[in-house]
Amino acid sequence: MQLGLSGRRALVTASSGGIGAAVAGRLAAEGCSVLVHGRDEARATAVADGVRAAGGEAEVVLGDLTDGAAAAEVAERARSVDVLVNNAGPFAEHDWETAEPSDWLDAMNSNVLSAVRLIRVLAPPMRERGWGRIINVGSRAATTPLPNMVDYSAAKAAVVNMTTGLARHLAGSGVTANTVSPGVIVTAGMRRLFEERAVAQGRPAPWGELEQRLLAEYAPNASGRLGTEDDIAAAVAFLASPLAGYINGIDLRVDGGVTGVP
Repeated sequence: MQLGLSGRRALVTASSGGIGAAVAGRLAAEGCSVLVHGRDEARATAVADGVRAAGGEAEVVLGDLTDGAAAAEVAERARSVDVLVNNAGPFAEHDWETAEPSDWLDAMNSNVLSAVRLIRVLAPPMRERGWGRIINVGSRAATTPLPNMVDYSAAKAAVVNMTTGLARHLAGSGVTANTVSPGVIVTAGMRRLFEERAVAQGRPAPWGELEQRLLAEYAPNASGRLGTEDDIAAAVAFLASPLAGYINGIDLRVDGGVTGVP
């Protein structure tokens, strides 16, 4: 499907691996020139090289978005982008007993303020040009808070709220703002986490068997499978396109239906 993104320029944060790398690759395949962002130069360069090898255009920009000065440098490199995908947002496992105030602050800084720092710089030029797409990556935890990720869940809820407010702020400008909220997505890191956890629990299993166990015990959903990086990349690419111009301020849950499963 031709999404009409040829000639556009996009910044995808935290795209040196996982979901971000898949999003960068998909946008490049649709004709975007992509800025691959990360903190590890070797990993970011490998993703950019992969994009170029597939016939796309890619550059690398490095910087820690939790640091104001570093984020400002990234934003300066990206001033001309038409599409901003705020994918950066690490998580840590804390419950109400173990989450310290500093953990809550870290969750807000890395998930919310990392996006705000870029939006404040990159949204005004989009508005002046009369076209732009801002897509913030949330989580199913925003609407179904996870008891072992209380600070992360709250931060992702803030991302959803912030995005809706941003869409209203940009009303009539030609710039849209939306959230994509993944469910359980099998990235290489997530698969390794589940495999190591199964070993620690004394329940190791081949991945196919382990995935079925996760579906039954951890993430039951109406689609009957766990998500892939490509599931998220496809949703982001559509929202980034001119075809999605009448979609604004939404939280698109790409979670297989897990949000509605008790």
